[in-house]
Amino acid sequence: MEIIRYRDLKPTPWRNGGGTTREIMSSPAGAEDFDWRISIADVGAAGDFSSFPGVDRILTLIDGELLVLTVDGIEHAMEKYRPFRFSGDSDTSCMLPVGATRDLNVMARRGTIKAYLSIVELSKKRAHPVFADQFGILLQGNAVVTSGPGGGSASAEGSELGTLDAVRGADPAPEVLGRGFLAVVTLETETV
Repeated sequence: MEIIRYRDLKPTPWRNGGGTTREIMSSPAGAEDFDWRISIADVGAAGDFSSFPGVDRILTLIDGELLVLTVDGIEHAMEKYRPFRFSGDSDTSCMLPVGATRDLNVMARRGTIKAYLSIVELSKKRAHPVFADQFGILLQGNAVVTSGPGGGSASAEGSELGTLDAVRGADPAPEVLGRGFLAVVTLETETV
């Protein structure tokens, strides 16, 4: 079980200078020409998004009240915890009508990886598994992650997740238990 602590992620400026990004993980790690990448962006000013040709994107507003995304001339009002899929090839910009936002950004190279994102409300009674092709990111609340069924004595104790901490799925699947909201990113290899 691998836990990625948000506090350990270093902010890097966007290619176009309009904000900063903290990369949770990518493959290959740190590559400009990645197959997939999961990151959290702080958007402090309206402006153009960087272009990512050949990449499909899923953007989810995770902090802030409203982000207005304009994709190829069409406006989309982004509400909290509602994933929005669009092409990295598109001419994309944003407006911040009520102030700065924080967004979860999932990018996948078209024809190589297909990415999915869902927001799950956690329960203290039923653990949510994070499978080998998934990442779980705690968006809000309090949660504990254990190494899952058959994980030995360490699974009974678990590790606390802080806000925006992520857990990488494994086999057996780690389990997240608590109160709040978990973003679950699934990455599937596309077959031709």
